[in-house]
Amino acid sequence: MSQVHNFSAGPCILPQEVLKKASEAVINFNNLDLSLIEISHRSVDFVAVMDKATSLVKELLEVPAGYSVIFLQGGASTQFLMVAYNLLTDNGVGAYVNTGAWASKAIKEAGILGKVEVLASSEDKNFTYIPKGYSIPENADYLHITSNNTIFGTQLKEFPECPVTLVCDMSSDIFSKKINVSDFDLIYAGAQKNMGPAGVTMVIVKDEILGKVERTIPSMLDYRIHIKKESMFNTPPVFSVYVSMLTLEWLKSLGGVEAIQMVNEEKAALLYAEIDRNPMFRGVVEEQDRSAMNATFVLEDESMNDAFNQALSDARINGLKGHRSVGGFRASMYNALPLESVQVLVNTMTKFSESHGN
Repeated sequence: MSQVHNFSAGPCILPQEVLKKASEAVINFNNLDLSLIEISHRSVDFVAVMDKATSLVKELLEVPAGYSVIFLQGGASTQFLMVAYNLLTDNGVGAYVNTGAWASKAIKEAGILGKVEVLASSEDKNFTYIPKGYSIPENADYLHITSNNTIFGTQLKEFPECPVTLVCDMSSDIFSKKINVSDFDLIYAGAQKNMGPAGVTMVIVKDEILGKVERTIPSMLDYRIHIKKESMFNTPPVFSVYVSMLTLEWLKSLGGVEAIQMVNEEKAALLYAEIDRNPMFRGVVEEQDRSAMNATFVLEDESMNDAFNQALSDARINGLKGHRSVGGFRASMYNALPLESVQVLVNTMTKFSESHGN
């Protein structure tokens, strides 16, 4: 069979060599004649996996001293509440920038626990741009931002200079471009975009920001407990952690974050050039805020959607349907998506215009 070009928004494409190694480990891990998913998470073999995954995060992102890396469950959605439990004081306020569906959910969850203030929002234009020029109150407990908005296709190109604790949801663009971890106090990211399969969430947290709230934090929501137990407070999602470790090894073999950033920029430039050139298509978001991970676009004539979907199917292109909040099409170009797949999509768009255009 010919290759399927997987543009799924998540769970997303993973490197073929990672899938091969992971499948072998499910049958026989480390020549133990046991499956990875049936050995003890406290065994020497799996502890080595957790240690390696943690070490690779620190190496690839150049995590400075004074930060801890942990792997948790519950996805980014649990982090929406966990951030507030650990950082939002009884009489304080959590500051948020609302750039899409996931930021909106984070605001809602924090509001259950305490006071939140939305400093800026792009909801007025269906989240098709990134708000800029807002002021950050110096008395806020923290500022929460979302680096990339998977549904709407926007991405922060610059991060704010922040006078308070800075928290960032990087679920959909972590490891896709170089960042300065020391600019942030807490970063969290669900694995299922650039790091591994669904089921594990990676958190990088500056140790000194913890332990400053007076409330009693449930054990499963307390970062300090997970740090102390080295991500082993409860049984971790062993398969998701292992595949994440393999993916990080793959990324390192390519030359790390800087190397993959160049590839990601090339993929995004190729697709956006076709969207802008081709009169049958139109980008959804403001040009300066376009995401390199998730390109959203529509047909100028939506009556042609079925015909274009058939052209995509004929080209073995998968996962391009846009989210119901936006409609149209969404091409997710995460790290493991090869440039060749983007070229196939561009060729399909060009041929479709030539055969269906006026």
